[in-house]
Amino acid sequence: MLRPGFLIVPVRRTLAQQVHNSHRLPLHHRIQPRPVQLGLPTFRIVNVRPYSSSSTPTPNPNENKKDVKPQPLEEDPIPVPNTIPPLPIWQRLGPLTSLASAYGRAQRRRPWVTQFFSVLVIYFISDRCAQTIGGDEYDPKRTLRSLIIGGGSAIPSYLWFVWLSHSFNYSSHILSIATKIVVSQLLFTPTFNTYFFGSQAVLSGCTPSEVLERVYNTVPTSMVNSCKFWPWVTAFTFTFIPIQYRSLFSGVIAIGWQTYLAWLNRMAELKESAGAADHLHEAEASVGVGVGDVE
Repeated sequence: MLRPGFLIVPVRRTLAQQVHNSHRLPLHHRIQPRPVQLGLPTFRIVNVRPYSSSSTPTPNPNENKKDVKPQPLEEDPIPVPNTIPPLPIWQRLGPLTSLASAYGRAQRRRPWVTQFFSVLVIYFISDRCAQTIGGDEYDPKRTLRSLIIGGGSAIPSYLWFVWLSHSFNYSSHILSIATKIVVSQLLFTPTFNTYFFGSQAVLSGCTPSEVLERVYNTVPTSMVNSCKFWPWVTAFTFTFIPIQYRSLFSGVIAIGWQTYLAWLNRMAELKESAGAADHLHEAEASVGVGVGDVE
């Protein structure tokens, strides 16, 4: 069945029509009919307008259309902006990028374990640097005390910074950073410094009065210097460093800070030792007994 819009037009007459018309011609005009191959007449299908009684074919508009060569596109005078953002700086550091990516994956899978061992490495390097700067002979007991103190503070410090990252996030970025800095300096810094210097004194075998004296001699000084150093680090960390790399960045910065704290603790120990020696000499002088007599 043909679709609407198409018309069957015969292209040649049938055999009976040809023979019938040939007898009407005069004799001298008659010709012998050529053998005609029997078969069904052929038809061709032409396109006509739908639902039209006219059998006139509709001309194809593409038949007389000349081939037109495609013209090259003119350049857009308005430059198209680059929609691909540039890679962050920490993703363009070569081997350091691979190391940071591996640390980030470990931090996401096992955050507590990763944080614990990272802090141990930081405290070990810091104590070695502090002992080297002090010029004293290496004391492994000091390193062991630093590792114990660092391991005890690893998870609480991590939880604190995670909480601080998700808190005090206002519409103003400057207000958010300023609030985080103030809260950290008022709450975390005195608490951590008291824990650090007090634990150093306790593990060294000091008496409770000596522990209080150690905290009194070190915590105020460390807090003043912390206000000069850590606000800038905190602002940079919460502005440019992704959350999965903040502990790593803070740990690298903390190597220098812990070196300073270890050095400050050593200075307090020497001061206490010198004070104890002075008290001993004063006591000996008051009773008139020398050191050689005691021996």
